[in-house]
Amino acid sequence: MRIALVSDIHGNLAALEAVAADIGRRGIDFVINLGDNISGPLLPRQTASFLMSSGWLSLAGNHDRQIRSLPADTSGATPADEYAYSQLTAVELEWLRTLQPSVRLDDEIFVCHGTPSDDCTYFLETVEYGRVRLASPAEIARRLGGEHSPVVACGHTHVSRAVRTASGQFIVNPGSVGQPAYADDDPEPHVVEAGSADTRYAIIERTPGGWNAQHIALPYDHKSMAALAKQRNRPDWEFALMTGYAR
Repeated sequence: MRIALVSDIHGNLAALEAVAADIGRRGIDFVINLGDNISGPLLPRQTASFLMSSGWLSLAGNHDRQIRSLPADTSGATPADEYAYSQLTAVELEWLRTLQPSVRLDDEIFVCHGTPSDDCTYFLETVEYGRVRLASPAEIARRLGGEHSPVVACGHTHVSRAVRTASGQFIVNPGSVGQPAYADDDPEPHVVEAGSADTRYAIIERTPGGWNAQHIALPYDHKSMAALAKQRNRPDWEFALMTGYAR
């Protein structure tokens, strides 16, 4: 069993197409998209259309939840969310409203955007001194809560990582397809940076010895997406898409 994990596309259609093409060459049985699909200044409607026709299992991330709450509730929405909402038709919005924040596939695999109980909480990372570090075993155990699936997949932090807990649970974050760096103020000001413009995803595989993960970083036409961010007057996105750094 080989499963591709993608996450945090953020409307970056060029990166998504590069990932989908690579997945198609690798003999993948199933693709799971862990959410934050369209928020951003790039191509939200086109990205939603691609995902709707992909046949992949897609989740809702915190930004998807915020977008589908607009325009009635603007309390959590960012300018990137508001732009994405403005580009959608009723068809894409209806699809967005069908997505769940977490899904239990079977007795072995549980997938979520943030943690099993919260789409906005970092799972495998903790903010410290303006950056993120690997969360401690105790922090990860608290965030797992009562979830005991052998494999747990998460997104949200845009950091490619795999952790095997003392009890043997395997937790995998594939990194971000579409946004290699960002700055955020929650829970305190910090940056997350991949250090390259590459698009990222992961493959998990069940073998006779247990589950393993392969993290993949791919070059793609990132300059076209950076140019689009510049056109949308988002220099922060332009810089992140060009460099993989937030500043």
